[in-house]
Amino acid sequence: MPATTHNFSNSKSYSFRAERQEGWTKLEAMINKAEKSGLKSLEADEVLSLPHLYRGAFSSLSVARSISLDRNVVVYLEALTARAYFLLYGQHQTTSRAFIELFTTTWPRAMRSIWQELVVATTVFILGLIAAYFLVAADPDWYFSFVIQDLAGGRQPGADVEYLRGTLYADKTETSNLDVFAAQLFTHNARIGIMAFALGFALGLPTLWLLFTNGAMLGAFLSLFASKGLLYELGGWLIIHGSTEISAIVICGAAGLAISRHYVFPGKLSRMEALAKHGKQAAIVAFGCVMMFFAAGLLEGFARQLVNDDLTRYIIGLGIFVLWVLYFSLGGRTQTPTDLPHNANQSQHKGPFS
Repeated sequence: MPATTHNFSNSKSYSFRAERQEGWTKLEAMINKAEKSGLKSLEADEVLSLPHLYRGAFSSLSVARSISLDRNVVVYLEALTARAYFLLYGQHQTTSRAFIELFTTTWPRAMRSIWQELVVATTVFILGLIAAYFLVAADPDWYFSFVIQDLAGGRQPGADVEYLRGTLYADKTETSNLDVFAAQLFTHNARIGIMAFALGFALGLPTLWLLFTNGAMLGAFLSLFASKGLLYELGGWLIIHGSTEISAIVICGAAGLAISRHYVFPGKLSRMEALAKHGKQAAIVAFGCVMMFFAAGLLEGFARQLVNDDLTRYIIGLGIFVLWVLYFSLGGRTQTPTDLPHNANQSQHKGPFS
């Protein structure tokens, strides 16, 4: 019985190769020619047939994997399709295409790769928020232990309710310099986020502290306004931009923690290899967060100042947060050709019968 099964498997593999080998051979010859002398060395009919032959080889690879065909054939097709893909697309990617790929695929995938650190960063931020909230609620003197007086802007214990309420809504005179305000906010928030990321190199401890203190600052604000019966109004004032800004700060912190974790626990890699591999993913996350800070600056400088209705603020803020969650959860999940060819550097010129 084993011999019969083995013969059947060989027969299936032979039939599969016989039906498709001509196309593979043509594609490999074109790739060899182009890699040696450039794409301009290909004839016009070869250039036209190249995408068709690539799709055929890629389809063959998918079938070969699904039916567990001869391993030599699978390895050969992986190398062949990888070489064809980089010939067709790798050398011709424009800057705009690279940015599109970054934000549609690379960034959300990099985000999902640090989900464990994101859980830790979020937890530390929330712990800071809760600690400061209850400390300030028990004793208002704690307030300036968490909030810098310059940032308080008059929002402090002892301020009356009407003054605090007035700080949450913009009047006409405050909307004239929104572009400058938005630019300042973008610079300030991006600086905090990049610090949270960069401090990850110091074993992550400064990053954890920065996350905790930023959470504590928010908790102190919440506690102050809650004591005046303005928690709902403050929530609307915060959420319209905070759903993006606070998320970006926490994500930057998570990226910094990812660097620290892979440095301390490099696994089978050396520490420098682990940093090179995982540091690139973390850097992609941090770069994407700069765009989030830019968006938060616009929301804080324009939308929050122009929208004074609490319910509308909540709808906008929560809606944006849901969009971020969906984007990071689903972005880049569609399987692309670059996901499939593995071991392309191995057996780069092996034939299917090796």
